[in-house]
Amino acid sequence: MRIVDVAEFYSPTGGGVRTYIDRKFEVAAQLGHELFVIAPGPEDRFEPRPSGGVFWVRAPRLPFDANYYMFWDAAPVHKHLDALAPDLVEASSPWRGAWVVARWRGRAARSMFMHADPVAIYPQRWLASLASPDRIDQWFEWFWRYLRSLRGHFDSTVAGGHWLAKRFEQHGLGPVAGIPLGIDRAAFSPTLRDEALRSRLLEACGMPHDAKLALAVGRFHPEKRWPMVIEATVKASKTIPIGLVVVGDGIDRARVRRAAAGQPNVHLIPPIRDRPLLAAHLASADVLVHGCDSETFGLLPAEAMASGLPLVGPNRGGFADLAQPASAEIYPSGDTDAAAAAILRLFARDPAPLRSAALEAAGRVRHDIDHFAELFDHYQTLVKPALDPSITVATPAAGGARP
Repeated sequence: MRIVDVAEFYSPTGGGVRTYIDRKFEVAAQLGHELFVIAPGPEDRFEPRPSGGVFWVRAPRLPFDANYYMFWDAAPVHKHLDALAPDLVEASSPWRGAWVVARWRGRAARSMFMHADPVAIYPQRWLASLASPDRIDQWFEWFWRYLRSLRGHFDSTVAGGHWLAKRFEQHGLGPVAGIPLGIDRAAFSPTLRDEALRSRLLEACGMPHDAKLALAVGRFHPEKRWPMVIEATVKASKTIPIGLVVVGDGIDRARVRRAAAGQPNVHLIPPIRDRPLLAAHLASADVLVHGCDSETFGLLPAEAMASGLPLVGPNRGGFADLAQPASAEIYPSGDTDAAAAAILRLFARDPAPLRSAALEAAGRVRHDIDHFAELFDHYQTLVKPALDPSITVATPAAGGARP
């Protein structure tokens, strides 16, 4: 099967979408599929990859995030689609890229992959002090109408987690195929724990080797709530010695740096692109502290789990769906004091059972090969009906069952 992903937010310096698509290329090759990505960038060029490659289409830079570009002219994208003649076209965002796919005249099957919940990322965070999430959903009914209108141009909608599939179905986008994401399990392991690395990280935080090492990893974006994570960890460190290492960069760097300024036990380091080095950092810490409540799945928390790391994070979104009670603590989203209390609760546990539970949780993290196999199976069910309208097929339900 030949798949083309029109990926509006794919960038060499991006976050989870970049990680996901890079791995998608590798697994597609393993499973015998061709995969091509069409993405906006600074110039027109082709970049070969396993199983296919990336067609970069020259486009203007996104005004509010220099990591990304935005599709403008549909013609170059349609030209690539015509030349590639795919079996299935995936739109991996609900914005301009999805409309470019919707208006292409080719006969391929089409699927919209929802990598995020825009209402949870933005309005529900901005307006949290004014109204409940349900009320904010009501205020943004116009956006849900927009998504329903867009959905009508696609044969299928996919969400990378069951909780998100159910949420979209509640707003009339159904049926939505809930196909949980996964991680490259071979790249992350508790056996990568490095005590020397742990000591160096604690030293960078000005903490002794017997202090607790907390790790926070991800793009510096407002949805990640890193200033809150920093404040909560510093608050907890007034009770027990904790050093916090924050790994990342992005458009919210000024607020993150202000939050860390004057906190000697907080150390900021740039994004770690070397996957084995990132895996060693995750395996060598004592806790991952997370703040984002709007993730589809939570790739970084899943990688931390696979590394045997206990977790502290919010009670909404992909994190809450992923975390195991025996090796994690949950706090009400956005509540700094509650997050600090959750960190202290985790470290108040008996270390031996906590370590054992974290190691057990590591073995239960979903492999990304299973995700992609399920995704490609779902796409295969859409291909023949697209070529022959007399064939009909049901879309998998949010529970993940496939016909």
